[in-house]
Amino acid sequence: MADTFNYRIDHHGSLVRPAALTAARGQDPEALREAETAAVKEAVAFQRKLRSTVVTDGDFPREDFRSAVLAGVSGFRRTGRESGGLAGWVAESLPEADGPLIADWVTLLGELTLIAPKVSLPSPAYLAATCFDPGRAGSGGPASARELGEALAEILRAEIQLLISRGVRLVQLNNPLLLAHTATEPGAVGALTFEDTLAVEALTLPRGERPEGVRIAVCPGWAAPASVDRTRAERLYAGIPADRWVLPYDQGTDAELDLLRALPEERDACLGAVDATVPETEEIDAVMVRVDAAAEVKDLEDMALSPSRGFEDVAGRPLLSTEDQNRKLIQVETLARYCWGNEF
Repeated sequence: MADTFNYRIDHHGSLVRPAALTAARGQDPEALREAETAAVKEAVAFQRKLRSTVVTDGDFPREDFRSAVLAGVSGFRRTGRESGGLAGWVAESLPEADGPLIADWVTLLGELTLIAPKVSLPSPAYLAATCFDPGRAGSGGPASARELGEALAEILRAEIQLLISRGVRLVQLNNPLLLAHTATEPGAVGALTFEDTLAVEALTLPRGERPEGVRIAVCPGWAAPASVDRTRAERLYAGIPADRWVLPYDQGTDAELDLLRALPEERDACLGAVDATVPETEEIDAVMVRVDAAAEVKDLEDMALSPSRGFEDVAGRPLLSTEDQNRKLIQVETLARYCWGNEF
């Protein structure tokens, strides 16, 4: 069992960008950096007031949830097209890191609060599955999506180790395609097979024992499939030995519960029990009914709570207003105290 009690009140990482930060996007780099720093400080102050058990920079310094990697390594090019609401990128060569990806922002978090810093990163398998172009395989591009994923995994593993050395205690890898692999009728999963996906993701995790209090989490998607193939879900969890799985749990479906049932006993679950896409605040009793159902499947001591997803994974496209987001985060804290009292 991981020390989940350190991180009971969680969130995915991205928060709604303040208007001042959005306005600064077209300014010179120095003015933008000042606006980003001011926004991060304000976000940290709110998370401290909330008594969250982790704190992030809100993804404020980044264009979208992938940008920590895409903006920090060489070998990728924008295509000028969009897919699924995200700017398209393609790998023109094997990536190389130009230096630390987001470690400077982690240093700022450490200066602002003693709360455990959390960092969210795109997983290498997700980037490989969505950025590999088979048409470039013979002209300098990666020979395969697997090769691209392995190169990214090496970069991300080194970044995670650096982040841990700078005080990060919770790292979340996001791969919105993973849950499609667990469906009884798998949907679009990009350029990587299930087997290659598992191999690439596993390469990313730091080898050996984690330092005390450090946890690696995987978010496999923001919505459960219509129905879950339990065997494939079990293969997913077995193939990627993360400490925590951040699972969708806001709709009350059998599939959400099946994803939890398949989770090995020694892994923790963070339940995305509050819907981050609608402004209405959930009734506490209704959410607690779902939590009680989860507790019949897995020990409540091995669980945490969070919103169902990030609130602004793409800059300029918030899912909710700042006020509605804050009410959702307060709701997560309230629910956590219903579940675990004041132990955190």
